[in-house]
Amino acid sequence: MFTIGDFAGLGRVSVRMLRHYDAIGLLRPAHVDPHSGYRYYTARQLRLLNRVIALKDLGFTLQEVQTLIEDKVDIGEMRGMLRLRRAELAAQVKLDKLRLAQVDARLRMIEIEGHMDTGDVVLKTIPPLRVAELSATATSYDDPSSITENLSPLYPRLMELMATAGVAMTGAPIAYYLAAPTGPGDETITVHAAFPIGDAEVGAGAGFDVTVLPAVEQAATALHEGSMAEAFRTGQKIANWIDDNGYRTVEPGYAREIYLDCPPGDFDKWVTEMQVAVAR
Repeated sequence: MFTIGDFAGLGRVSVRMLRHYDAIGLLRPAHVDPHSGYRYYTARQLRLLNRVIALKDLGFTLQEVQTLIEDKVDIGEMRGMLRLRRAELAAQVKLDKLRLAQVDARLRMIEIEGHMDTGDVVLKTIPPLRVAELSATATSYDDPSSITENLSPLYPRLMELMATAGVAMTGAPIAYYLAAPTGPGDETITVHAAFPIGDAEVGAGAGFDVTVLPAVEQAATALHEGSMAEAFRTGQKIANWIDDNGYRTVEPGYAREIYLDCPPGDFDKWVTEMQVAVAR
């Protein structure tokens, strides 16, 4: 048997926590000395302790843990719950990293306010463009992870469908976003992933939409270098140029992103042209 101190060390928990588990009947010592009151535990009880800690880490209250323990949740169920919780935590870490990167980028933006160079913003005329596209719905611009999670999978799926249909892409990938509210307060947006296809014939049932993106008489454009999670940096530059040069955006704020160079997995080296329709 092990003293409470040794058992706590082996289980990587505090003595205080073991005493609390004893008090609520969740994990009682295997033996309590009637004279000294010292608590003693067995090696087999570490299995129970591990389950208690695992269930706590899944977000269950101690009362719920006790119920689950008494119901004898088997190891297969426990493993499944832990894997699910791990996936949830990994997704939260990914989201937190994205938010941290955006905070850092916005801090850099604040530091250069009033000193932003807009000399590389170019006014262009963009001809109509026939594209193959797929679309999905994202919650809002406030949730960049929703945009990424909904937009990114569309490209490989679209490429598969185009290959099956025998339709070749004739230019760089494109993304554009349109507001799609279903009622007051709804900031839902539709994200579109597209590839130019020229005059290619597309048979019925190809599994993707074919549309013509309208011509843009005047578009303020600029190259964005780096992750699209920081696209607001270049958006700010374009906005400054629009104000400084007496232009306004054209309703409904139609904008495109042209992914010119996108090394897989190396977002810092991405090069994207951002286009915003404007008029005097």
